[in-house]
Amino acid sequence: MTDEKICCFTGHRSFSDDPRRLASILNVLLDNMITQGYTIFRAGGALGFDMLASEILLQKKENGRNIRLELLLPCPEQAERWSAANKARYARILRLADRVEYIADCYLPGCMHARNRRLVEGSTLCIAYCKHESGGTAYTCRYAKDKGLQVINLADYLLNSKNKEEI
Repeated sequence: MTDEKICCFTGHRSFSDDPRRLASILNVLLDNMITQGYTIFRAGGALGFDMLASEILLQKKENGRNIRLELLLPCPEQAERWSAANKARYARILRLADRVEYIADCYLPGCMHARNRRLVEGSTLCIAYCKHESGGTAYTCRYAKDKGLQVINLADYLLNSKNKEEI
């Protein structure tokens, strides 16, 4: 058993909230988590929230923060159908991550859910951007809660703080 504080991410591929505001709030929250001793951050490499969180973490690493980014990916083909720009972002994140693990050698039914469960297992906190009751993000939030993790849902925060500037 380890005393490391490990945070995982789950979120939607697109944002109905202002992405700059979401990034700003996530940036402050991550600073707070690092100050509280979180050193390992796990993302699933998906478009949207996963990529946003990964890029913010990599910027913090470049600025000297002593943290690790671990990518737990469903399969090597995950980005196969993405745009060239998103493939380039993904390649940069993979290159700069401290660890990359594939759940399956190729796409198999269920590999996305297996990735989501793997993100949660061993983590102590889940930061989410979840606005829907169904789908992979909602499943992962429920799984995290069932495993006893605290889940911080930034979508709830954004909904309840439209006029606030800070978290």
